[in-house]
Amino acid sequence: MTYDALGSDLGAFLKRREDGAASFDLLVPDARCAGCMGKIEREVQAVPGVRLARLNLTSKRLSVEFGAGGGANPAAVMAAVTGLGYRATPYDPAAAADAHDREGRALILAIAVAGFGVMNTMMFSVPIWAGLFGQELGPATRTVMMWFSGIVGAPCAIYAGMPFFKSAWRSLKARRANMDVPISIGVLLTLAVSFSETILGGRDAYFDAAVSLLFLLLIGRWLEHRLRARASSAAADLLALQAPTATLVGEGDALTVTPISQVQPGDLLLVRPGERFPVDGRVVAGASELDNSLLTGETAPVAVGAGEVCRAGALNLSGLLRLRAEARSEDSALAAIARLVELGAQSKSRYVQLADKAAAIYVPVVHTAALLTFAGGWMLGLGPREALIRAAAVLIVTCPCALGLAVPAVQITASARLFRRGVLVKSGAALERLAEVDHVVFDKTGVLTEGRPQLVDGDQGALALAAPLARASRHPLAHALAEAAGDGVLASEVVEHPGLGVEGLINGRRARLGRAAFLGAESGGTQTELWFGFDGEAPIRFGFADSVRGDAAATIAALKARGLGVEVLSGDLAGPVGGAAAAAGIATWRAGCTPQEKAALVDALKREGKTVLMVGDGLNDAGALAKAHAAMAPGTALEASQNAADLVFSGDGLAPVVQALDVAQDARKRAMENFGFAALYNLVAAPAAMLGFVNPFVAAIAMSGSSLVVTLNALRTGARR
Repeated sequence: MTYDALGSDLGAFLKRREDGAASFDLLVPDARCAGCMGKIEREVQAVPGVRLARLNLTSKRLSVEFGAGGGANPAAVMAAVTGLGYRATPYDPAAAADAHDREGRALILAIAVAGFGVMNTMMFSVPIWAGLFGQELGPATRTVMMWFSGIVGAPCAIYAGMPFFKSAWRSLKARRANMDVPISIGVLLTLAVSFSETILGGRDAYFDAAVSLLFLLLIGRWLEHRLRARASSAAADLLALQAPTATLVGEGDALTVTPISQVQPGDLLLVRPGERFPVDGRVVAGASELDNSLLTGETAPVAVGAGEVCRAGALNLSGLLRLRAEARSEDSALAAIARLVELGAQSKSRYVQLADKAAAIYVPVVHTAALLTFAGGWMLGLGPREALIRAAAVLIVTCPCALGLAVPAVQITASARLFRRGVLVKSGAALERLAEVDHVVFDKTGVLTEGRPQLVDGDQGALALAAPLARASRHPLAHALAEAAGDGVLASEVVEHPGLGVEGLINGRRARLGRAAFLGAESGGTQTELWFGFDGEAPIRFGFADSVRGDAAATIAALKARGLGVEVLSGDLAGPVGGAAAAAGIATWRAGCTPQEKAALVDALKREGKTVLMVGDGLNDAGALAKAHAAMAPGTALEASQNAADLVFSGDGLAPVVQALDVAQDARKRAMENFGFAALYNLVAAPAAMLGFVNPFVAAIAMSGSSLVVTLNALRTGARR
């Protein structure tokens, strides 16, 4: 669907927020390089009312944010993009996936045609080359070979070059010049010179050069296509974990199961025990306990009743709840994490900004160089044919594909490798900052520790008595108690008391398991606990603790071996913090820290000259995460902490922290190698082409080879980590 077809209906695609601001997403399938990104973003941000525009080259998604003044004009944004010569439609994930698949199939077919052209053109080119080295090849035979080379090579070059020609034509129609313009001019100019040489009985024809150039360029473009596919699949994989349906309560208490994408604020929902909340909402009836460990990392169940807010992703443990939806499914915790993945290619690092600036000046500079080569060669005595061949070689050999791929290819590869290791990267700039870290600060609960309670205080006799009732409960502390006791019998006539505990019959005797108040006991308040007792008997206390992650000590040792300082900042009591730090091998720790104190301590470390990585998960860590030079949060962290972090990691271990540091340092190394190679290549290749040392065929091989070199070098990022 085009802009003209949509017309005034574009307002329907606006996403409005409560503060009056709005956002609008476009699919721009033809955007593919740093030059495209910079040009589109600059043009869109110049539209009145637009506050921010970011183009994600991985998903081809242009995200536009309008200010709160009410001046949102999506039609003007669409017109700005189409005015640059790019196709644009309102963003639809299904349409984006379909466009990506079509592009992949078209590239494969174009590569096949170009490969056929290269192999068969070479059959006629090789005898011509042999004739240049003293072999017997008469003028008439050479001309026949050149004609056959053109008959095979030219159609293949025209077909294989269509992705470049179409893009260049759209750009020129908009009176702009993208990176495909010099490629297209170079290929067409090479074909024209080759036909001219063939018709006039000249010595050389470069049909093989045109097809070889396109063959190698298409391979590079297909590799980029595959890298983008790997990165964009991360968000889809995460969203696949989301609950697909919700239970709506209609008139007369009629229940309807509906896709969560259709749930709107104000809908009444039913959430049963054992189900996760599909959207954010407020309890209107019922009482229960929630397991918020997916969202906060804290394992202690939270009692909720009428009027309490429940967040999407929380697990309903015990009671039946009616919930008034306050948000849509796209605002869920998993959707928020998926958005972090999509942000990865949108924020720009210093290296990408440098490449943007170089790409912005490329087209006028290289066209000027080609024109000067032609004019200067003719003035210095070269014939117009020879001068034109040199100009074509300049256009081909100086294509900035290597420069444009130098950093994005590294960032996409690094992000994809980290995702497979359970680390979601929010931006390329995050990898840059992470590579500079020399000091790591950990929170304790849910980061250094597992965030799952384990029984640590309770004798075996009492455990055996309470186990039948514990096995009948969904409560996480009861589950930990039952796990410690092992398999066995279940209590009968079990009844859950939401927010309090569970009761039932054990060998005919009534017993209770739950909070201290549920059994009439006094809580000590210093440890997570659960109480058990038979009617008429003194209750028995069970204590629980959160164990240090199994690989914590190995992770800390690995960080120290890399020369990094490590410490713990926690809001917990000194005893648990000191014990966890000792178990992990960390000598420096601080307990009882408020959120403000954590942020102030990170600031103090920075003033000491340390480059800090903060790893935290709770709301009290958000300030410290934002203050740190780089920040990481587990996937179970509170949404505010994930938003403040640069990277989000999943799994039960801390090994992803070390892996992220290693890959970030490797990515910086690969990016600098690519920059160095691209600069050296252009310093050598451009003058060589201008002086006539490089013909179009060699130029095609050299330019395409340079793109493949930086792409293959990028694929090495983190490969051995």
